[in-house]
Amino acid sequence: MGALITLQFLLPLLLALLLLATGYFSGRYLERKHYERIIAEETRPGQVMVFPSRLPPPSLSPPQSALVMGSVVISVDYFKRFIATLRMLVGGRLNSYESLLDRARREALLRMRAEAQAMGAKQVFNVKYETAVIAGRGAQGQVGSMEVLAYGTALIGQD
Repeated sequence: MGALITLQFLLPLLLALLLLATGYFSGRYLERKHYERIIAEETRPGQVMVFPSRLPPPSLSPPQSALVMGSVVISVDYFKRFIATLRMLVGGRLNSYESLLDRARREALLRMRAEAQAMGAKQVFNVKYETAVIAGRGAQGQVGSMEVLAYGTALIGQD
């Protein structure tokens, strides 16, 4: 009887640990692959140059300009959510969400650059970011996913 009770308590604990370990290892693998793709794209030659300055130099007078943007919605995995919940109990930086935001910003910037390049632009000025948290279904204040939007003014027809 005692072994049956121990097994009833041990089985859910082992299952929870297995799920956490699966989330940890699969999340790290997928995050590493995403970073590798982002770095490869960022270092590709011929990228559109982006500038945070509001206005281009007066020497650049493009024949045309247009708003370009890149948007990405990225979700947090269960392991990161679990670690962040534990960290919120004691306070401090939520390191598990920092890489999520970094990847989202970089991916949004790459998508904005791709849109600018498709328009024939070589430079984008006044680049800004907007971030929005999208709460999951029934997630009382927890982050389900987040959207990052990068936007700026593309100078089209400028060499």
